[in-house]
Amino acid sequence: IRGSPMDLVFFKDAAVHLLRISRILSMPIGHAMLVGVGGSGKQSLTRLASYIAGYDIFQITLSRTYNAQNLLDDLKVLYRTAGVKGKGVTFIFTDNEIKSEDFLESMNNVIASGEVSGMFQRDEIDEILGEIAPMVSTSMACHW
Repeated sequence: IRGSPMDLVFFKDAAVHLLRISRILSMPIGHAMLVGVGGSGKQSLTRLASYIAGYDIFQITLSRTYNAQNLLDDLKVLYRTAGVKGKGVTFIFTDNEIKSEDFLESMNNVIASGEVSGMFQRDEIDEILGEIAPMVSTSMACHW
């Protein structure tokens, strides 16, 4: 059994939202920004939809010393898991996890372009390219 048990009360609207989130996650490059009143079930339904899809949940863990560099390091792990390893991952980021304006800038970049400038150093980019090159060449060979 993955994850921890959740006590959920389902009503029609919750089931409809669960189906919407599940449909979004099942789409290629599926992503969503859920906005609403706190305590309305956004996280619970997203976690359940992710479980149904077989995705891992990725959420930062704040501490007193957590800063913008720690966020970038966590995003690197997230990007490597989803991009290099090809695993389905649901990234949950809530308003409670915004410690500084730098966090908002990074999240805006992730949402707008999918990348945060300066997140990866040149040697890290070369390493990632080396890891995905065999997958890309195999994929390209299948399409020709």
